[in-house]
Amino acid sequence: MMMKSQSSGTTMTELGQFLKNPPEGFTVEACGSRYRIRSGEDSLVFIDNLHAGDRGVVFQNSLGRKFKMHSLWEYTSMRKSLLSKKIYVLVSLCDQTILETNKKRVVTSRVLQEYILSIDGGNPMIKWQLEKGLDWTLSSVAGESYRVEIDLKEILEGLTAEGFIAKDLMKYNLTWENASFTLKYYSDALFDFPHWLGLSKRSFKLKPVNT
Repeated sequence: MMMKSQSSGTTMTELGQFLKNPPEGFTVEACGSRYRIRSGEDSLVFIDNLHAGDRGVVFQNSLGRKFKMHSLWEYTSMRKSLLSKKIYVLVSLCDQTILETNKKRVVTSRVLQEYILSIDGGNPMIKWQLEKGLDWTLSSVAGESYRVEIDLKEILEGLTAEGFIAKDLMKYNLTWENASFTLKYYSDALFDFPHWLGLSKRSFKLKPVNT
């Protein structure tokens, strides 16, 4: 079943449909036990290697879900790309089970469907949110190494509320996982204590853009 949705700067496509009918700028090649996917220069892919059924899936131009930068030039280049290109991330829609006992609370999740979420970094409202989040991150770390997670869960929850999820999945206790990507910047500071102590982790949320 095709499950593709659009909502003001975002698109969401089931992984299987993406492989069968890739969007403009992508090519999919089946090579033995794996799919090899190439993307164009106007795409920014943050997807790790994965499996679809019995085949591996490799996005050959992917930066990985966590991208490392080691210089101001790399940061500036990444920032420019984020604010102008379409961003692609693999996200998982899961059925969450919560078991309460006298001693602890156990939460487990089962993947129901995987989607490729695309966000248009050049969309004026999305671009504004990204600029604001990146600027806030830089102003809060004072030159040391840092990592910043860009959280996409509110966008996904907005798509769910708008009815873009197949009706047969709505009976489950739905939650989104793998709903983010991360940038890591490594400075050349001699004594990078905040980073060493885990104090330079940041996160900001992208919100749905109203049409």
